[in-house]
Amino acid sequence: MNQPDEIFLADVVVHIDETLDPAYLARMETHLMALEGVHSVLMHENKPHLMKVGFHPEKVHTMDILQQVIRQGVHAELIGL
Repeated sequence: MNQPDEIFLADVVVHIDETLDPAYLARMETHLMALEGVHSVLMHENKPHLMKVGFHPEKVHTMDILQQVIRQGVHAELIGL
């Protein structure tokens, strides 16, 4: 019997240097979710500088995620988990 292919998922935290309003963060989430391989974007209202991104590492690289955030006009860096 064949075993189904395993799917490996990963998370990375993006630290955003600027303080952004909720509407801007929502647009950023939409842009990140548009990347193939990104399956979740989580933000906590008490920590708006941190964004946890869940992704499929065989489909998208962490640097692609970071570049998508930077393209939205902010300064950011990755924080590994």
